[in-house]
This record gives sequence, C-alpha cells and structure tokens, in this order.
Amino acid sequence: MKKAFLFQLFVIFFVTVFCALGTWQLYRLQWKLELISEITFGLDSKPIEYSNSIKKNYQRVSAKGKFNFNKQIYLYSLNDSGKPGYDVVTPFRTDKNQSVLINRGWIKKELKDSASINFKAETDSEIIGLLREIYKPSIFKPDNDISNNIWFSLNLEDLKEATGEQFNEFVIFLEDNKAKTPLPKKISIDVPNNHLKYAITWYAISISIIFYYLYFRRKK
Repeated sequence: MKKAFLFQLFVIFFVTVFCALGTWQLYRLQWKLELISEITFGLDSKPIEYSNSIKKNYQRVSAKGKFNFNKQIYLYSLNDSGKPGYDVVTPFRTDKNQSVLINRGWIKKELKDSASINFKAETDSEIIGLLREIYKPSIFKPDNDISNNIWFSLNLEDLKEATGEQFNEFVIFLEDNKAKTPLPKKISIDVPNNHLKYAITWYAISISIIFYYLYFRRKK
C-alpha cells in the first residue's frame, strides 16, 4: 500500500509539473506572436520624428542631432555568424534637446575604442532607425564592467553612472544601408518560435504518464 501511495504521489507531481511547463510555453507562444506582430508593424511603418514620449516598440523613427562619441559604450554581442564582438551604443542629443541611445551596429573586438568607427563629432547627423524597448537582462548575464567599458546589458542606472545622463527605456537601432563599420543590426520577423511544439511535448509526456499509471492500476 505504501509503495502504491508513493507511486501515486510521483504521478501527480510529475503530471502537474509537465502540465505547468506546457501551459507556460503557451503563454510564451502568445508573447512571441505579439512580438512578431510588433516587428511586422514596425518594419512596415514610416518614420516619425523621435520624442521621448514615444513608447511604441519597433516604431520606425527619425531624428536630427549630434552623437556623443566620448560617452560611447560597447555592448558584448555576437554577429549573425556567432562571432563575438561589440554593439556600438552611442548617446545622441536631438535638436529638440532630448537624449537617446543609438545602437549603431556590430564591430569586431579589436576595433573597440578605435577612432575609425566614428566620424566628426561636431557634425550634425540625421538618423533613421527602429525604436526598441530595453529588456531586463537574465540573471545569468555578468555585471557590466563600467571601468573597462565592457557591457553585457543596458542597465539604466549603470548608464547614468557612466555617462552622467538619464535615458529612457528605449534604444534606436540604426538603419543605414551604406554603413559597414559598425555594421547595423538587421531586424526581421524571422525569430525562433518553437513554443507550440514544446507545449505539445510537455502535454504529451503528461498524458503518457497518466496512461502508464492507469495501465499499472489495471494490472494490479
């Protein structure tokens, strides 16, 4: 009797866990579909003038102003081929006197702090890009190395400490077909979306355990 009771607890526990995992994947599926919808809208949108009040994720925006290369940061990143390097993230002061971060694109590690990746600081620039929300980093990401200007996440408090400026929770990903170094990041709707498959897998395991349990009970 004791063994049967323990086996029943085992079945209940794992069926509950696997059903919970399947349900969580369905929530992730809904989030991913909404994200794909946002990206699709953004890629089809026409640029509007940037303002700190815009909170639309993946909205295409335009802005005029100046880059501040003296406060430029280097965000550790992999390129499309999986090669490690840095995203060059540069503060930008618009002609409306608003500060925003511009992700100008990816560079090789050896180009960090190289003057060749910048242009004349006093030159006014007109940029177009996609506005993207800064997401909270996972707990597995290392802390930012502010002293050596090596970043693993865009933490707003760290940014204020490093640059002396307060930024909002959005960054503009530069769109420039002519730029090669840094190479602008390409944003597309081609994002991994296997959550439905994972959900079916977890639910299938739960059902298998239940069938095995019923078979065991019948056999006994």
